Amino acid sequence: MDDRPYFRPAALDAILADATRLGFAMSCEDRTGSLLATLAASKPGGHLVELGTGVGAGASWLLHGMRPDARLTTVEMDPEHQAVAAGHLGNDTRVSFVTANADAWLDSYAGPPLALAYVDCRPGKFHRLDDLIGLLEPGGLYVVDDLLPQPTWPSDHQTRVDNFLAHLPERSNLLGTSATWASGVLVGTRI
Repeated sequence: MDDRPYFRPAALDAILADATRLGFAMSCEDRTGSLLATLAASKPGGHLVELGTGVGAGASWLLHGMRPDARLTTVEMDPEHQAVAAGHLGNDTRVSFVTANADAWLDSYAGPPLALAYVDCRPGKFHRLDDLIGLLEPGGLYVVDDLLPQPTWPSDHQTRVDNFLAHLPERSNLLGTSATWASGVLVGTRI
């Protein structure tokens, strides 16, 4: 079976070219992106968040799947990376770009419950998971990737991933499925 996506966001190639130019090697890969687009499409009218914009690859996939009445807030602490994402995706009125540390964003968020959270950074995944789950609406989706070893990982990162996966079953308000597919993904839902 060929599991490569049969669609790609229009801005993705330019985003990935800018990622290469900047030496940014942590963009979500196409199979994960395709899953994000599919899950985003299941949340019409929903408020979605991406923690860890990077240069915008994940955001482009989320926007590709989102309905016209859905909204995306994407949070990135590196202004240079966020500027690349905003440069390619900023004309889409469904997206808001926040340049901030994800911890600070979690501390200050006062908007509607989230329909979907895609986490591509440490806060909301390796720490502050309970805070993020608390922001999800019942049935809200929680998505993380990069759970399989990556060449860009620091030497101590495998321990963080192992602890994250080991403690997920302890959460009574999250039902999730992890898969050794793409870069390693987990899709969960708030119950």
